[in-house]
Amino acid sequence: MTADTQHAHPIARHIVFAVAPDLVLLDACGPIEAFWRAELTIRGQTPPSSAHSAYRVTLASIEGGVLPTFAGLPVVAERLDALDPAAIDTLIVPGVPIDDNTVLQPELVAWIAAHAPRARRVASVCTGAFYLAAAGLLDGRRAATHWRNAAQLARRFPQVEVDDEPIFIRDERAGRVVWTSAGVTAGIDLALALIEEDCGHAVAMQAARRLVVFMKRPGGQAQFSEALAAQSAAGGAFDALHGWMAANLHVELSVERLAQAACMSPRTFARRYVEAVGRTPARTVAAMRVEAAAHALAQSRLPVKRIAADCGFGTEQNLRRAFERRYGVLPGDYRARFSAMNA
Repeated sequence: MTADTQHAHPIARHIVFAVAPDLVLLDACGPIEAFWRAELTIRGQTPPSSAHSAYRVTLASIEGGVLPTFAGLPVVAERLDALDPAAIDTLIVPGVPIDDNTVLQPELVAWIAAHAPRARRVASVCTGAFYLAAAGLLDGRRAATHWRNAAQLARRFPQVEVDDEPIFIRDERAGRVVWTSAGVTAGIDLALALIEEDCGHAVAMQAARRLVVFMKRPGGQAQFSEALAAQSAAGGAFDALHGWMAANLHVELSVERLAQAACMSPRTFARRYVEAVGRTPARTVAAMRVEAAAHALAQSRLPVKRIAADCGFGTEQNLRRAFERRYGVLPGDYRARFSAMNA
């Protein structure tokens, strides 16, 4: 499958997806769509006579031709050795299914090791990080991958500093930038971040809108939402309660109130909750409130004071303190950086 931009201008950045057999389709198709939506945005902002183009995108493999994918839908790829390595602006390696017995395609590892250093930047989506690591590109770097494969990546490549929390990581050192991301849809977040780096915030936000994604997520956001993380840890034991908590963040959520909602005594509830979720109810409430405030800041023009009240912080100062602890920035700075209203 080739997604080359038609009538590309010579200054278009060449984005190459270097793929292996059993490609996870969304790892490639999601980012490709994001780059294409940015291309459409750029075209709409420039006079037709200028023929300006932002991106030229190619999907390529070692052998080229028909490539099997994990989903069973075959795609057609260019041959990597037919490309001009010097013309590659960004090299992206999407993921494939990985288990303890998976053997990485040695020819692709060798090609990446030989040619990736010439690209302006290198990135991986999901388990594509295994290929970057095997090629030596993640040595001494902090890297992300799908949460299910993080421990395996760390065991297999101990020289890599694996972080299983962020949806993507930008690591710049020794004059080289390497991006890695979590699984599947996180590849879209990664692509939007690359687009913003190239074309600015407004183009990235317009691309996000064209994709109808809920919000353009910052890389430091956890792979799981707080509600989903709590539900996953609890194994379903407190699913109804977590849904109720998310819908009632504006009210006082003391242990006594949560125990009442769970139809337990406060003492029994507190003990069983920690056993099931691995943290106290208060920590879950705090995490849900900060996440809800982040969504409100990015998706609305509501005053910070109103958001603080709606999310249960009581005062703006409480929200600022909690937000700075979680994200390292103040609510206003977060809104300026990630708001969909700024596009």
